[in-house]
Amino acid sequence: MSDLKFEIRAETSDDQELIENLHARAFGPGRFTRTAYRLREGVSPVTSLCHTGWLDGALVASIRLTRVKIENSVGLLLGPIVVDPEFASQGFGLKLVNEAVEASCKDGFSWIILVGDAPYYEKAGFEKAAPGTIKFPGPVDPDRVMVLALQEGGLTGVEGLLSPVRDE
Repeated sequence: MSDLKFEIRAETSDDQELIENLHARAFGPGRFTRTAYRLREGVSPVTSLCHTGWLDGALVASIRLTRVKIENSVGLLLGPIVVDPEFASQGFGLKLVNEAVEASCKDGFSWIILVGDAPYYEKAGFEKAAPGTIKFPGPVDPDRVMVLALQEGGLTGVEGLLSPVRDE
């Protein structure tokens, strides 16, 4: 595998079908019932922050971020992030997360939130949200709510109900 070249590219409209097929293989139909998925319904991801991962010309990973808000503070919801199960645990997902964090910071966002495994996302600087500070509009395991301040004080005073920022 070390001879294969992993390349991160900006997501394009030509990638949509490949990405949807990858989501279906990795997550199955149950993905649509999760609260994080429901938050993204009818909301376009931030195009400039969506990336794909290619291994010798084949799509093996994808990441998207969507605008969300907590009270008057607008930030990002990371996800979905997906890696082809055949290429799991090779660092491709973490490379996409790090790329997304860097791009989100450059774009001036203050914070990112996600629902995921702490040991994995801590590698990219995320930490567990303080208990009870961020509420989702559906069931979410509070131990899996992770946050990252992208700017100094980016999470100061950010607490309450998470909601999507609807497309205008």
